[in-house]
Amino acid sequence: MRIDKYLWCVRYYKTRSLATTACKKGQVKINNDVVKPSREVYATDIIELRKNQINYTLKVNDIPESRISAKLVDLYRTDTTPKEQFEAQELLKYSKDYYRKKGVGRPTKKDRRDIDDFTDENE
Repeated sequence: MRIDKYLWCVRYYKTRSLATTACKKGQVKINNDVVKPSREVYATDIIELRKNQINYTLKVNDIPESRISAKLVDLYRTDTTPKEQFEAQELLKYSKDYYRKKGVGRPTKKDRRDIDDFTDENE
């Protein structure tokens, strides 16, 4: 099965064209090799993909016939993504809370207090 179709079947991408685009951008690797969307996937392959600033690592257990339900995904792949990847995503969410768009103006008194409280917690 093609890698773009496999990633769509095991529900890492909502559409197959999104999976194809990710492969073309070099966000998908099989056994540490950047691959094209047409690359074949076999059982025991290790897939690394970058999606939403998280580096996922999967091991292919079996090849599905077609797109499968979310409950059956674990039969076809083993997710070996380190927990640190998800923790880094949580920190990124917190940093985005205090981001101000250009032209909004200077922070209000409440914004300044919130920023001070946040930096005090990290020290």
